[in-house]
Amino acid sequence: MRTRNKVLALLLCAVLTIGLLAGCSSKNEDEGGKTDGEKITLRMIESLTSPKRTELIQALVTKFEEANPNIKVEFISPPFDQADNKIRTMLASNEQIDVLEARDLNVAEYVNNEYLEPLNAYTDKWSDFATVSAVSKSVGSIGDKLYFVPNGLYERQMFYRSDWLKEAGLNPPTTWEELYEVSKKLTDPAKNRFGFSFRGGAGSTGTTDAIILAYNGDKVNLEDSMFTKDGATVYSTPEAKAGMELYLKLYKDASPPDSINWGFQEQVQAFTSGVTGILLQDPDVIQSLQEKMTEGTWATAPLVTGPTGKALFAAGGAGWGIATHSEHKEEAWKLIEFLSSPDANTAFSKDYGLIPIHSSAAEDEFFKTGPYKTLIEMSNNPDVFVNFKPAFQYPGNAQWGQVAMESGQSLLLGSSGLDDTLKKWDEYWVDQKAKLK
Repeated sequence: MRTRNKVLALLLCAVLTIGLLAGCSSKNEDEGGKTDGEKITLRMIESLTSPKRTELIQALVTKFEEANPNIKVEFISPPFDQADNKIRTMLASNEQIDVLEARDLNVAEYVNNEYLEPLNAYTDKWSDFATVSAVSKSVGSIGDKLYFVPNGLYERQMFYRSDWLKEAGLNPPTTWEELYEVSKKLTDPAKNRFGFSFRGGAGSTGTTDAIILAYNGDKVNLEDSMFTKDGATVYSTPEAKAGMELYLKLYKDASPPDSINWGFQEQVQAFTSGVTGILLQDPDVIQSLQEKMTEGTWATAPLVTGPTGKALFAAGGAGWGIATHSEHKEEAWKLIEFLSSPDANTAFSKDYGLIPIHSSAAEDEFFKTGPYKTLIEMSNNPDVFVNFKPAFQYPGNAQWGQVAMESGQSLLLGSSGLDDTLKKWDEYWVDQKAKLK
C-alpha cells in the first residue's frame, strides 16, 4: 500500500510539474503575442503617397529592418486619392494596423473616434524629443497630448519668376496690394502670360483664408483662427470684405480664366511651364521647380502681408502615429523613433523638400541657403510672420474646403455676391462653434 501511494504521489508530482512548465511556456508565448526571438510583423500605412516619397520612406524602413532583424514592416502605400479613406476603413473595422500616417487635417477626427494612441509616455523617454520644434509638436497635438510625430513641415512662401520681374523692372511684392499690382503688370493674355498662379479648385482656401486672415491681422484669435479675439468669425469683418475684393480683382485682372478650376497640380504646372509668374506654395514644390525650370529664372520670397503688416500662416504636416488597437505598440514606437531621429528626418526632409522637425537642422547649410532660406528668415521674424493654430478641432473642418471652393467658384463666376458669400462662410463657422459646445 505504501509503495502504491508513493507511486501515485510521484505521478501526481510529475503531472503538476508538466502543467507548471506548460503554464510558463504559455506565458512566454502570450507576452507580446510572440515567443522569445520570434519575428513580428508591423503593418504601416502612409497617407500622402507619391512614387518618390514612397521610395524614400521604404528605404528608411529597410534600414530599420536591418537594424532590427526581429521586426518585419509591411509598408502599405495606397493611391493618394484613396489613402485616407482606406486608413479610415482599416481603423473602423479594427483591421490590423500598427503605424499610420495621420495629418493635421484629420487628427482630431481620429482622436474623437479613439483610433490613435497618445504618444506622451513614449516621447517622455525619447532623448531626441528635446530638439523637436514647438511648431512640430503643436501640429501633431490635440490639447496636451501628442498623437503623431510629424515627418516634416509644410510652410507656405512665395515663388516668383525673377527673370520676368527683372525684365519688367519690378521688385518682388511684399504686401497683398503689391502682389495684385505686380501680377497685373506681368499679365499679357496675348502671350498666354499671367501674373498670378491662381487656385480656384480644390485647396482654394489656401488663398482665400490667407487673404482674410492677413487683412484681419491682430484681430485674429491665433488659438481659434476662424474667429477674432472678440468672438466673431473672421469672415464677418469689414477687413474680410476688403481682402476678398482684392481676391476678385486678382482673379479677374491677373490670372488665367481657367484657373477657377485649378488645384495643386495645375497651379504648379502653370508656374513651371511659363504661364504664370507668382506662386504661393509649400516647400515640397522646390524639387519640381529645380527639375523643370532653368536655374536663375525663379526665386523665393516671404509671404506677403496685410494692411497691418502681418502675414498669418499655419505650419502643416503629417506624421506617424500608433493605432489604438495595435498589438505591438512598443515595436511600433521603435519604428517611429527611428524614422523621426534627427539624422533620418533631416535626410528625408532634404530628399523630399520639407522643413525638418528638429531645430538642430536649422544649422545645416542646406537649409540656410537657396530656396529654403526664406522659410528660416520667416521663422526668425515671428512678429511679422505669425503662426496660428488651424481649426482642426471642429468636426466640420474637413468639409470646409469643399464648401468654400463651391461657393467661392460661384462668387468668381458672378452667380453670387460677395456679401452673400461671406455671410454663408460666417454662418458655417458660427454653426461649427455651436456644435463644438
